[in-house]
Order: sequence, then C-alpha cells, then structure tokens
Amino acid sequence: MKVLVIDDEPIARRTIENALVQGGYEVLSAVDGREGLEVLQNTGCQLVITDWMMPGMDGLEFCKAVRSGDLPHYVYVIMVTARDHSGDTVCGLTVGADDYVTKPFNPCELLMRLNTGRRIIGLESREMTIFALAKLAESRDPETGAHLERVRAYCRVLALELQQCDDFSDEIDETFVRLLYETSPLHDIGKVAIPDSVLLKPGPLTHDEFELMKTHTIHGAETLAAAAEKFPHARFLQMAHDIAMTHHEKYNGTGYPGGLSGSDIPLVGRIVALADVYDALTSKRVYKDAFSHDHAREIIMKDSGTHFDPRVVKAFLATEDAFIRIRELYQDEVPTADEQHADSSMLLTAGAN
Repeated sequence: MKVLVIDDEPIARRTIENALVQGGYEVLSAVDGREGLEVLQNTGCQLVITDWMMPGMDGLEFCKAVRSGDLPHYVYVIMVTARDHSGDTVCGLTVGADDYVTKPFNPCELLMRLNTGRRIIGLESREMTIFALAKLAESRDPETGAHLERVRAYCRVLALELQQCDDFSDEIDETFVRLLYETSPLHDIGKVAIPDSVLLKPGPLTHDEFELMKTHTIHGAETLAAAAEKFPHARFLQMAHDIAMTHHEKYNGTGYPGGLSGSDIPLVGRIVALADVYDALTSKRVYKDAFSHDHAREIIMKDSGTHFDPRVVKAFLATEDAFIRIRELYQDEVPTADEQHADSSMLLTAGAN
C-alpha cells in the first residue's frame, strides 16, 4: 500500500521513508500540504504521515483541506510533530488527523500505528464493495432483502459451532467467521446476469430455463475472480468467489456447476448451502407456504451425506434455537406473484433460492 509522507525537512522525511520501506510500504513524498493534496488527487493514496510545522500549507491546514475536500476515498492521516503538549494533540485531532505521534518517534511504533490505519481503510473498502455488490443483486432479485440478513446470520451461527469441532479448528477462526458473515450475502450475485424472463418467472422453470438459472454460480464467481485478481491480498474476495461458485454443490457430487464432492467443496460453500436451503424451505413463496422448522429439519437431516456435509448438519442440529430466533427476527412481507420467480421442484431438490 502507498503512503504519502509530507515534511519540508529532507532528513526527517528520509528517516520516515526508510522506516516505511522496511515495513513493506511504497512511499510517496511532498514538501508541504499543498503539494501533498496534489499527490492525493493524482494517486488515490489513502494513508498520509504529515509534519505539523511546514512553510506554505502546514499540517493543520492540510488536514482541514482533506476533510473539507472532494477526495473520492477516506484518507487516514497521522500527524508527526515535535509539539507534545496535550492541547496540541487535541488541536491536531480536532482538525481531522486520525492519529498523533510526537518526535522523536520509535519507527516500530509508527509502523504499528500505520498498520492500524491500513486495517481501517481496508475494512471501509471491503464493506463498501460488499454493500455495493449485494445491492446490485437486490436490484434484480426481489427475494434478496431479509433473505440476505437471515442467510448471513445462519452462516455465522454454523461457523461458530463448527469452530468447536476438531475437524475445523485450524480452518475456522474469528476472521473466518467475520468474513463469512460479510461475504455470504454475495452468494447469488451472479443472478444479475440471468434474464428477467427466467429470474422473475412466476411458475416452474423448464429444463432449459433451469440450466440457464444454474449459470448464476459461474457468472458470480467470474465477477468476483476478476476483482480478486486485481486485489490479490483481499481475502474476502476469494471467500466470496468460493461461495458464489460452490453454494449449489452437493456433498455427494451431484450438485452444480462443477459436480464437486466432499471436502473438495470449500467449507464456506458447504455452510452457505445449508443456510440457503433452510431459508428457502422456511420462507413463503407464491407457489408454497413456508415450511415449519421441524419440516425443514426433517428434509435437511434426510439429505445429510447427500446434499449436505454431515458435520454441517450436526452443527445445524446443535443450533436449532438460534435458527428459529433468526427466522423470527427477520420476517418477510408476503410476496406477490410479480415479485418472485418460482421453481418448487428445484427448491425441494436443490434449494435453488
């Protein structure tokens, strides 16, 4: 990630630059706030370390300009200065600095504070990306409102339970659970590529229409793969890709699009598969009433080892109360015929929705 260092003193600027390069950052530089603003506008850099006392536009004026300007992204600003009075710290933070480091500084401490800023910027970018993509899917498929809220909540419950299982203790950690919760709403993002005549059809799909509907997994995965290629260190994009591609795979290898089986199906795909089917079974559609929890449980238990990973089913059975609470918390309004596409046979056999 790029970091802009603003300081009019060459020695101080090089000292900071050397510390950042050793920490793995690419460094841009400017001699005052005005030049710094030009660099931000031309590069899209989102991390800045700036001195306070500079000729021309100083650090305070720079912060004010950043916060009042029209930059397209949030800029995280660390102010480094010899001014060490508590009132100076308050002043710097008040005008828009995110952090404040006094000279002489410890290079390791500066890197630690910069890494904190990098995480904050990363979280903001990730949440914005996921929200935008999920809203895109929502604009095409009217089922994605409370459905998305329920599915991601079910996924988190399952992941937390599976974390207690020795089989997954090395794979599931707090980051896995958080990313699964954030990215599971993107499981049907590929539906944006499905024609309205199929996506919104208020009756059973023909064989050819079903084959076309199945391609939403590939379209979604291709979109997310392109984003992951551009941002290879964004773990959430890889997880979202795996979810979009594999949430309709079946444990016995009869699912789609790849016919994967067992542990060849990514764990996130196995988790989302159960959460998605449970929600489809217990949701009211124009062609069916909502199944009761007990009825849905019977279907899921019957499909353990065929459609679903038996360990995920076991986690579901251990967390039934949580599933019921989530279903009650996020209730759907009664859908109209124009607001749904329907395929009851696909629902019972593959959890298509």
